[in-house]
Amino acid sequence: MTIRVVAKNYVKPEKVQEFMDLCKNLVEATLKEEGCIEYGLYQELGNSGILTFLEEWKDEKSLDEHLNSNHFREIFPLFSEYLEKETEVNVYRRAL
Repeated sequence: MTIRVVAKNYVKPEKVQEFMDLCKNLVEATLKEEGCIEYGLYQELGNSGILTFLEEWKDEKSLDEHLNSNHFREIFPLFSEYLEKETEVNVYRRAL
């Protein structure tokens, strides 16, 4: 059963472009992972400092493998210097 992840990042206004540059390699590498159906970084229309990863995974195992991948483990810890507050992560399984 597919898993969806919504990871919302509140980026400091002066760091938005740098954050997007940092995420480019993460997105490119993640899209090549087996089990990744969709993975993209989206910018909120009303607030350019809110950048959200919208993800879809084949199953929980695929998501776990992503969270333990070298590219995720190298890049995600760097996020803190760009953020105003901690990333909000919600993980969903289709209910209906």
